[in-house]
Amino acid sequence: MPHITVIKVRGYHCDFYGHVNNARYLEMMEEARWQYLETGMGLEYWSDRGLGFVVAGIDIKYKRPASPGIDLEITTEMTESEGRTGYIHQIFKDQATDKIVVDAMVKFAVIDLKTGRPVNMDGEVAAGFDKIRAATEGSKE
Repeated sequence: MPHITVIKVRGYHCDFYGHVNNARYLEMMEEARWQYLETGMGLEYWSDRGLGFVVAGIDIKYKRPASPGIDLEITTEMTESEGRTGYIHQIFKDQATDKIVVDAMVKFAVIDLKTGRPVNMDGEVAAGFDKIRAATEGSKE
């Protein structure tokens, strides 16, 4: 089950045309990912283990504009991991219409905070994501 974050579009999110600016989507995506990582545990789980997160790339598809007053429902879910990278899928929907506004795939790595080097997505890292999955599944029942 994905984690869900709802963000109301405010005037300051928008550009001259009254649409959410592309840079603001990145901020909203980051907020939703932080909330996802906090699900079922505090961020201390990661920092206590000397681990952090870095974004390696984002593929964003803008489907339709969003304007002030719209509630955007952002679903966030880790879809896969292999070796030292993982992928988080994020979809923005207009809550009123259920239409997709943005569809994004975020490639990330978990790093050792001392060395800055990526670590394998197994052991404590996999256990952390298992806790997140269990918490999101439990909150949807």
